[in-house]
Amino acid sequence: MTRTEEVVGFIGVGLMGHGMAKNIMSQGYSLHVIAHRNREPVDDLVAKGAQEASTLSQIAEVASVVFICAPGSPQVEEIVGDLAKTLKPGSIVVDCSTSDPVSTVKLANLLSESGCHLVDAPLGGTPVQAEEGALTAIVGGEDAIVQRIYPLLESWAATIVHIGGVGDGHRMKLLNNFLSLGYGALY
Repeated sequence: MTRTEEVVGFIGVGLMGHGMAKNIMSQGYSLHVIAHRNREPVDDLVAKGAQEASTLSQIAEVASVVFICAPGSPQVEEIVGDLAKTLKPGSIVVDCSTSDPVSTVKLANLLSESGCHLVDAPLGGTPVQAEEGALTAIVGGEDAIVQRIYPLLESWAATIVHIGGVGDGHRMKLLNNFLSLGYGALY
């Protein structure tokens, strides 16, 4: 698929997600977003050309790739549970949250039952870096699926590390957090 053939859904356009979504759209992708609590980032993206959905099912019906940028696994599980009912076979869900790798593998298995895929791509960086397209993505997923979404990842990440299979991105992110918080505690 060429860049513009993928239709992108984005769930979680808050501090990090807004910049990511804006950068995806700036590369010519059709973008569909949904509001949660804060309307401001959604209104900004709609003003730039994004389409607003009122339900997760509406996003799943149109998107071939859905990005999730949520607080953690409980929220991601709920979102994927809703999406899984409507996603078309071949669709990809990309979890950019800092999630539990066990949950990630469980969700990947759930999606595979309907011919869909999950990639975990937790983030490194700040909201300013998200706006600049300069985040880091630690990616876990099947090689062919990661290659398919690579141009999307490049739109918002300056550094992309494909670390291994599904769940490995989240495992590495948790190890990274453990080390950085450990150093912080030592200092």
